[in-house]
Amino acid sequence: MDIERLLHTLLPRVQRPARYVGGELNQVVKRWDAVATRIALAFPDIYDLGMPNNGLAILYDQVNQQPDMLAERTYVPWTDMQALMRERGLPLFSLESKRPVRDFDVLGISLPYESLYTNVLTLLDLAGISLQTIDRGRDEPVVIGGGHATFNPEPMWAFFDAFVIGEGEEVLLEVARCVAAWSKGSAERSQLHRHLATIEGVYVPSLYTVSYNADGTVCRVDRTDRVGSPTVRKRIVAQLPPPLTRFIVPNVDTVHNRVAIEIMRGCTRGCRFCHAGMVTRPVRQRSVEEVVNALDVALRQTGYTDVGLLSLSSSDYVHVLPLVREVRDRFADRKLNISLPSLRIESFSVELMEALQGASRRGGFTLAPEAATERMREIINKPVSSSQVLQTAAEVYRRGWHTIKLYFMIGHPAEQLADVEAIGELALAVLAEGRKVIGGRAKVNVGVSTFVPKPHTPFQWVPCDTADQIKAKQALLRNRLRRRGIKLSWTNTQESLMEAWLSRGDRRMSQVIFRAWQLGARFDAWQEHFRFEQWQQAFAHAGLDPHFYTHRQRSPEEVFPWDHVDCGLHKRFLQQDYQWSLQGKTREDCRNRCFACGILPKYKELRRSNPGDVWECPDVGRAAVKAGLQAAKPTAEATQRPDNASKAVVPGPVPGGVNRAGVSIPSQRHDP
Repeated sequence: MDIERLLHTLLPRVQRPARYVGGELNQVVKRWDAVATRIALAFPDIYDLGMPNNGLAILYDQVNQQPDMLAERTYVPWTDMQALMRERGLPLFSLESKRPVRDFDVLGISLPYESLYTNVLTLLDLAGISLQTIDRGRDEPVVIGGGHATFNPEPMWAFFDAFVIGEGEEVLLEVARCVAAWSKGSAERSQLHRHLATIEGVYVPSLYTVSYNADGTVCRVDRTDRVGSPTVRKRIVAQLPPPLTRFIVPNVDTVHNRVAIEIMRGCTRGCRFCHAGMVTRPVRQRSVEEVVNALDVALRQTGYTDVGLLSLSSSDYVHVLPLVREVRDRFADRKLNISLPSLRIESFSVELMEALQGASRRGGFTLAPEAATERMREIINKPVSSSQVLQTAAEVYRRGWHTIKLYFMIGHPAEQLADVEAIGELALAVLAEGRKVIGGRAKVNVGVSTFVPKPHTPFQWVPCDTADQIKAKQALLRNRLRRRGIKLSWTNTQESLMEAWLSRGDRRMSQVIFRAWQLGARFDAWQEHFRFEQWQQAFAHAGLDPHFYTHRQRSPEEVFPWDHVDCGLHKRFLQQDYQWSLQGKTREDCRNRCFACGILPKYKELRRSNPGDVWECPDVGRAAVKAGLQAAKPTAEATQRPDNASKAVVPGPVPGGVNRAGVSIPSQRHDP
């Protein structure tokens, strides 16, 4: 099939045809027959959202630097293009060479968040790839998943050959070479799975079985081949590789059109709700010189004037003030707009604001208190006083910003209605500070999301709010914040519930995902396409209760579906931190004091072998680590319960009858 010729006949009939043509500035096109291994990198949503995904962009660059490999891109077409592709028999193709995705050796799919799961099935189906791993033959690509959502890979276990747990810069190349060696022989796919499982950071779900207790909780997770450890430890890079500078410039406007340089990876603050802050430890950072030099190259190669200096906590980057000043001074003639996401209220200095004032155009300035009372901020381990919030807001207005964006969450553990009412009071107080300074031009945008407990966090034991509780809290805020100068937005209640059951689901959830997809679930992250009733029907079909996954308090002894995935933190550390939250007890930044979370001993060899001071952890001795461990209350950390535990062993079912028949994203989106 001549894909390019057929494509040209379809493009006049779809919205934004430039999504499907490729040919962008800085794309990489290699000769297909000149390399041994071909990798398709996929983001399971449309081009407009996938193109700015920094993780895939880095992997694209890393693979294409290898002389024996190529990487090309693919995304999920919008609904109009999907219909035409099915009508005309056009398979999903890569943008660079317009080859069918099914012809590639490896299909790497990014899973940054759970609402993309049904899109993965759409992507596989459009490509003509068997949805279930068990049905795939030697002639089909090896399907690999990666991204933050894979720290609990179990809900998607049936659809992937393997998952990369952690950071992919090094491990993807190892996976590709393993697949290349297998492709030269005649061994079955199961043999490849066993080889992939020997690579550190690679989880192969087909090599594991799960049994359940009579109450539906996980009893034990066993590795069937009995080779190696049943626990899969996340992969990290000891030192961040050189920043990406050759950014592909998209054909259409995307959610972020900018040069994005990661200045630091990891976080030491320990916010108890934050999945990313827990699973990306330890902190590693780049030098000012490396960041600025990379920025210089990237700006010349792209023509961008927007710059994102990325990290989970930008103002905790040790050299943030010198960095902003250097960027401002070196590129003064380019009138750059610099963004520093995730600036902390308590560590944000007036000097840094002054530096940003000289480097950025006026837009909204974001502060994220997360909770509005000091009691709640102690529970979530974000101890900032309300007076600090107001003082910082006043300084922001005083330096020329007209709009402050405030981000909060409702549904935190132990939250009371008074804590929700305080969100409105704090937002109005911030507005009042602005009006004191700049009068009626002051505005406050309040974003309120619903807390969803995530795996590998201290709050993984707690239940979610019910739909009624969420709606009552949202109604309270709507009534309180009907004021001029205030704009309130909130997340869809049903979408939050979907995220909750998918993020902490077990293997049985794969049946629900598959059935929801059969019923038409598509683009679940898009408010106009999300259909809650399809998911309710899917749960009923699978004989599962969504309440079990969302509104149930977990016991300290419960075995979680993800316990065999090691993010580097001790489960007993997380349990202790949860107990501290119940007491309103906070932890200081662990750069100042080691709390024995588990990272240092597990990755000590990497730290010792790494030149330079890029691991921002205190150089503590064994005594300090031992003291921290002894202070933590021990809990069950194994992946199984005692043999005498009451149980009914039930094998995790898989979706049947599936064959090849055929990257913090908001729910409100612009039209495609």
